Amino acid sequence: MNGEALRSVDLRKTYLSRGTPPVEALSGVSMQVHRGERVALLGRNGAGKTTFLKIASTLLRPTSGRVEVFGIDIADTPDRARPYIAVVPQEGKPFFHLTPREQIYTYLRARGFGREVAKARTEGALERMGLTGFADRLSITLSGGQRQRTMVATVIATEAPLLFLDEPTIGMDPFARREVWASLRALTQRGSTILLTTHYLDEAEVLSDRLYIVEHGNVLSSGTADELKRSVGGTLKVLIADGASQVERFRSFGTCVTDGLSLTVVVSPSTLSEVMDLVTRSGMTATVGPVTLEEAFLRAVGRSINED
Repeated sequence: MNGEALRSVDLRKTYLSRGTPPVEALSGVSMQVHRGERVALLGRNGAGKTTFLKIASTLLRPTSGRVEVFGIDIADTPDRARPYIAVVPQEGKPFFHLTPREQIYTYLRARGFGREVAKARTEGALERMGLTGFADRLSITLSGGQRQRTMVATVIATEAPLLFLDEPTIGMDPFARREVWASLRALTQRGSTILLTTHYLDEAEVLSDRLYIVEHGNVLSSGTADELKRSVGGTLKVLIADGASQVERFRSFGTCVTDGLSLTVVVSPSTLSEVMDLVTRSGMTATVGPVTLEEAFLRAVGRSINED
């Protein structure tokens, strides 16, 4: 294998539908993922994350641009790239007529693993994902979260050089989410590379070495979680309920971002007392806390990650 694990150059995708205007899902996305990294595409629903993953994993052809997987142009020779790739699609579901144990084992055998290796990896993946107690139940009888864990376990068991995971923990309880995180960290420690999409801010911050904030098919910002938080311009956030209409009174203190009726002011500790004094004199209420990735997202996109 040569080159970066993944590299895209000016990637574009326009969906055409008879009778409706074209929809540009990707508008020239360029990025790269180094070997052994965990990289997250962070964005709201409809930002273009899934389209990018589908193209990068050879499931969808781009309108223009280029994607390389370990130096292989996936548009020219997708069959050369596919053995290095494993995918958890956003809407993927296990085969309903198979049990989780059968699903994982069958998938591994189809990828060319021998019986003993496939059996050992199946049992290991079931245990890591907390599926041992459900391993022999038909998938149709499992809950949505258990089915999602089965899909993640199936792909994790491959230990493929490049894993694509589209919203991998959607529908999972907090314990299961952390099991997925631990498994993904272990995979990169063994040499795999991971690109995942998420709209969970905590997942992007805890799991990724680097992240890209995506909106309307464009990359708006990128870096580590700490770099993005520092770019906001302060270390403390003052969240003022019903403060959006008063934004001009607070601009001199630091970065201001409105979200609906609320106003967030990012400040340094030295100016906090002045801001709180103004809040009190104005008859408003506020809460104070450390700057998080949410403020970095608001600054880049202009609205909350959960806003429609």
